[in-house]
Amino acid sequence: MWYVMQGALRGERPRDIARRGTIVATISFLTLIDLFGSQALLPQLVTAYEVDAATMGLAVNASTFGMAVSGLLVGWFADRIDRKRWIWRCLVLLSIPTFLLGVVDSIPVFMALRVMQGVFMAAAFTFTLTYLSEQCDVTAAGGAMAAYITGNVASNLFGRLMAVSAADVFGLSGSFFAFAALNILGALLALTLIGLKDEAPPARSGAPLVAWRRHLADPALRTAFLIGFTILFVFVGVFTYVNLHLVDVLGVPASALGLVYFVFAPAILTTPFAGKAVSRFGPRRVFLASGVVALSGLAVTLWPSLSLVLIGLAVVGAGTFFMQAAATGYVSRTAKGDRAAANGLYLTSYYLGGLVGAFALGVAQSQGGWPFVAGIVAIGLVGALLMAGGLRNPGPEVLPLRLSSASQDAE
Repeated sequence: MWYVMQGALRGERPRDIARRGTIVATISFLTLIDLFGSQALLPQLVTAYEVDAATMGLAVNASTFGMAVSGLLVGWFADRIDRKRWIWRCLVLLSIPTFLLGVVDSIPVFMALRVMQGVFMAAAFTFTLTYLSEQCDVTAAGGAMAAYITGNVASNLFGRLMAVSAADVFGLSGSFFAFAALNILGALLALTLIGLKDEAPPARSGAPLVAWRRHLADPALRTAFLIGFTILFVFVGVFTYVNLHLVDVLGVPASALGLVYFVFAPAILTTPFAGKAVSRFGPRRVFLASGVVALSGLAVTLWPSLSLVLIGLAVVGAGTFFMQAAATGYVSRTAKGDRAAANGLYLTSYYLGGLVGAFALGVAQSQGGWPFVAGIVAIGLVGALLMAGGLRNPGPEVLPLRLSSASQDAE
């Protein structure tokens, strides 16, 4: 709703605004569903591959490495790539490693396929957002980012639920085959909603290396990049390794783990208001409040009660998703030119945080279980709060990641 109101104030048709939001949310959902679905299968994968939680956690989250690399590569070569064509191509290519995950029995191969998934997941979304930024009427892309995060939340909820349900009925292989089919569906939807290929060559931008150096020289952006690193570090740590705590300590059946992820439902309601909150209260206050909320939820998960753990997880999810939505808008508003490069650096840092979290917190899980994981996550959140204290107000006159140029959406 906030996205539609922003566009309407700029004279855009509500149908076009809603259509863009639908495209972004749909592509986000049908790509990132592979990322989060596999995380929900960690207990079954540990048993199937006969490895410890740290090893399997690193393998499952290796996709974040591919996503980090992909974000930089797409930004580097974007001037030479047909956006429309590669949106649906990436989704088709994503289905290949997804399908193969259902037939492999080697940890190194599993990890390599997850990296490949990450490359195509990040590329599909990056091309979608780039296409929209070049083809849509001028509007604040904070709305597009809100749509993306909403798709992200939905993939967290329904992806995990579908993964566990499919694995329970059809086995691990059946779960991966189902996600491969969803990737193909995403490609078909991209063809329908966006089109087969660009009508005109992509507009050329400045040298990416120069833009990266300029953004990294900005202390406010460096702080935001580090906060992004911490956000996914925290999120991956909590929602990957809490599975083992739920199964091994609280006695939740592995087949019921998917239902646990209804804890993401509150975030679907709260996340769209992040942009408005930043505009009203400023980024520093929003980050601090979100971090405190996440910390309080994390503390609740330490109680030996399933209901309290679920409440705590819901609070952690709402806090971290709110932080993420606020952070993406902050980076775009703070960057001095070439906002695509700034967002690429942010997302690279964000995904690297997930990769580090998967490994470091997997070791913590192996050494001391959930209390160790929660303790390290709490340290990360406190660090993010300290960093957020130094954020400046980027000012209301610069809108986040503007969706600029062309006259109308392709119908």
